[in-house]
Amino acid sequence: MAGKCCGGGTMVVRSASSSAALDPAACNTLTQSAAGLLVPSVAVQGIAPGGAVSTERSVDVDVTAPAAGGCPAVWQVGARLTPALGESLLPAIVDLAPIANDTWINTGLTVALPEAGVYEVTATVRSSIARGASTAPFAVNISARLFNLTGGNAIPSTDYTVQQVNEASPSSGQTTQVALSTFHKFVTVTGPTTIGLQANRNTINGTAVNVTAIQTGNTRLGFKKVAD
Repeated sequence: MAGKCCGGGTMVVRSASSSAALDPAACNTLTQSAAGLLVPSVAVQGIAPGGAVSTERSVDVDVTAPAAGGCPAVWQVGARLTPALGESLLPAIVDLAPIANDTWINTGLTVALPEAGVYEVTATVRSSIARGASTAPFAVNISARLFNLTGGNAIPSTDYTVQQVNEASPSSGQTTQVALSTFHKFVTVTGPTTIGLQANRNTINGTAVNVTAIQTGNTRLGFKKVAD
């Protein structure tokens, strides 16, 4: 039996009988057809750039097929990182002054982690503390933390101080201090999970000041998947 391949050469298969003997092992994919020896072909199939076969994949694989009739047939295979990511902004100012002292509350700021995996979650919090001329001495802290709204529990090691103000003497007028802080935390989830930002005002000394709040504008939650 003869056949042609690259460069116009000829391949000849000879056997003692009129047909070649094929190994019957299950792993042998060659078959003998009426027209001759049948050699199966394999086509590598990719996806469109930017697509995804499932929501649980962080890498997209692109495959470019060889030109028709190309010999040898050259396949081009590439891979691109496509991690799940996103961010949300605080929808409205959160006034902490009327909240009971040292009480955690939901701020309304959330992000939805879409699938199981490890995420880097970042929180940027803009806060303000204002007090009148007669409000002193006092010491007040504003804290924030991440809360797993799906599981109903605070995420460990995410409680941190956003702003702290200590005043020993009254001032001649109202004073306001604004702070902006950011922290990062790797969070592991076993499925789709909603993460929220909680806030807390703790007046350690003196009376509550005029305004303690989480401000809009720069307050945000962001996430990026880093491992499956």
